[in-house]
Amino acid sequence: MTTKASLQSTEKSTTTSKASSRSKVNTHRKTAVIVGVLFIIGTVAGVLSGVFTLPILGDIDYLREVAANESQIVLGALLVLVMGFPLAMIPAMMFPIFRKYNEPLALGAVIFRGVLEAVTYMVIVICYLSLLSVSQEFVKAGASDAAYFQALGILLKQTVYWTEHILALVFTIGAVMLYWLFWKTKLIPGWLALWGFIGALLYFAAPIANMLDPLHLPLSLGVKWGYLMIPLAIQEMIFALWLIVKGFNRSGIVFE
Repeated sequence: MTTKASLQSTEKSTTTSKASSRSKVNTHRKTAVIVGVLFIIGTVAGVLSGVFTLPILGDIDYLREVAANESQIVLGALLVLVMGFPLAMIPAMMFPIFRKYNEPLALGAVIFRGVLEAVTYMVIVICYLSLLSVSQEFVKAGASDAAYFQALGILLKQTVYWTEHILALVFTIGAVMLYWLFWKTKLIPGWLALWGFIGALLYFAAPIANMLDPLHLPLSLGVKWGYLMIPLAIQEMIFALWLIVKGFNRSGIVFE
């Protein structure tokens, strides 16, 4: 009876362990899909925000254009938030997994690619919405006060410009941490993690080069130093689709 009871206990323990492992695999599969979807939502929202706002803000008489297209600017600002918050959630979603491998680095990714990145997005949104008030007052103002509101408009646009550079730096520091963790954990193929890591380093160089460039060109994928940002931009879309379709490598999952 003792031997039989022992065998039954062992079988029950094994069954429980297998069920627990399957549950964790399913949980990690869901996490992978959510992270992939968050990447896509953030990217699409960012592109749409640019479509709505850049033609207006790039106009010579942009204050009048902003005043005449208030809803478009508001929509563009909201899309910045739709871009920022999902992207900021990615390191938070990965933290419970990454902390098992390297908790300080996992926490660093949450701080840089989560908290600080979200703050910079909010600064940009505040500037967009503040431009609405400035543009409306500019339209109402007479010639004597127009210069004052033009100066405020320039200040807000420059704040957005430099905040975008800070955002790029914060984003890439977080990306370096994330892809280093993916490389070490082998949760995704090594080539994909290495591509992201190298792409993040190139991306990091783009805002620095642009800040030092006397022309102070827009920090954009198709403008001079912005070409350095293209490898990571492509990688993150392939990475997102990989997570949705393939999920994480089971060999990289730590079972506790």
